[in-house]
Amino acid sequence: MTDILLRNLGFADYEPVWRRMQAFTDARDEATPDELWLVEHPPVFTLGLNGRREHVLDPGPIPVIPVDRGGQVTYHGPGQAVLYVLVDLRRRGLGVRALVTLLEQTVIAFLADHGIRAEARPDAPGVYVDGAKIAALGLRVRRGASYHGLSLNVDPDLSAFGRINPCGYEGLATTSLKRLGVQIDVETAGRAVADKLMHTLPR
Repeated sequence: MTDILLRNLGFADYEPVWRRMQAFTDARDEATPDELWLVEHPPVFTLGLNGRREHVLDPGPIPVIPVDRGGQVTYHGPGQAVLYVLVDLRRRGLGVRALVTLLEQTVIAFLADHGIRAEARPDAPGVYVDGAKIAALGLRVRRGASYHGLSLNVDPDLSAFGRINPCGYEGLATTSLKRLGVQIDVETAGRAVADKLMHTLPR
């Protein structure tokens, strides 16, 4: 099994990173190592393939970008660790549902390390603490490989989620590590989640 490469893209606009994910996925072959991309984005709303515009309530100055992942609308912005998962699912013997579960369990294990009890919900992918969403998931699979991934609220502007129905759920509460009393920076949190994922992906 090939190794997994972790790339830290720093602070980068959403759309160029998304296009880069597509290009990477289209160009890869059976020998291409899998990669995880850690990034922090300027404020943006992304609307998934199944997304309905009525879930974008009041975007204000924040751009709305229709994208090719599953799911509805979500927010990315400063203070959020975004981890993109560019993995050959066939090579690792993973289905899409299994990868979603693995991502959820990875975040849950990371939160447990910080004394936070979290859970996944069968009706709404993501990770929740006392009913409030702390991590969102959205994937696309093309040519047997995944891209897009997960976002973890470290210390974002949670009021931005009030401009949308997060993931299509009206009034869905959101939370963050900072709100839960965990003091950690975005890069450290993202790297910790990435490290857990690299050690739990099937080889």
